[in-house]
Amino acid sequence: MRFNSIADLPAILFVPGHKPELFDKAIAGKPPAIVIDLEDAVSIDRKADARSVVHHWFASRVPNETFAGLRINSPTNRVGLMDMARFFDGSIRVDFLVLPKVESAYEVQLIHRLSEGTPLICTIESALGLRHAFDIAHAAPSVAALGFGGADLAADLRASMEWEPMLPARATLVQAAAAAGVGALDVPYLDLRDDSGLAADCGRAKAMGFTGKFSIHPRHVGGIVDAFLPTEQEAVKARSILAAAESSRGNAVAHEGRMIDEAILRSARRTVALAAAREGNVR
Repeated sequence: MRFNSIADLPAILFVPGHKPELFDKAIAGKPPAIVIDLEDAVSIDRKADARSVVHHWFASRVPNETFAGLRINSPTNRVGLMDMARFFDGSIRVDFLVLPKVESAYEVQLIHRLSEGTPLICTIESALGLRHAFDIAHAAPSVAALGFGGADLAADLRASMEWEPMLPARATLVQAAAAAGVGALDVPYLDLRDDSGLAADCGRAKAMGFTGKFSIHPRHVGGIVDAFLPTEQEAVKARSILAAAESSRGNAVAHEGRMIDEAILRSARRTVALAAAREGNVR
């Protein structure tokens, strides 16, 4: 699979930053993207060592079809500032950054400048972040996607993690991402043995407008990709819509009894682009 941009990624696999033996192993599974995690996955007493290991891995890494990103700690705390000092000195390049617990546009603008426009995935994990989600999504041209930090957000909202209590929060995040034209990534599915549950969870997220999903285990990546990328039937339909519009030469046209407008064309273009990514035709 080859993708044009970070915004198009259907699945991103988290890899703990203190376990370097897993970095290349995760890449070998050929997920659309991995993110080396220096935040939640690494205890405070191991962050300095993990920082060094991760820096060495990125410095020696040979880029390939799998995007490799980095989740730093929040720039609003001391550990995050140490991450920034180590990784923003120009000695390495990451494909994207995941920013945790984003609560303001200013945080995004700061990282945008310091990282020299590296694509950013901004994770919303608090009530305040949710309140500012639209501003965060529009904060900088490097924002590629918003991430739904379900567990922390649920705790901050005094809610449970079930779909119904978190539905308004999910809807707000998707609306903010759509308004900015960026991706929207849902929270990981935590039950590693429940494939049918994963499929159902992905289906609900996709129906809401999420464009992809985080994953905490390699065995979930394939199911997530299958859920979020278009089926062959969907791709064929999208191509026929675009062909009908092209043949109309700008005139009003119907396809299968339904008038084609710009919104339908926009959706069809995205479907065709994602189908091409599945087929390995773009990067």
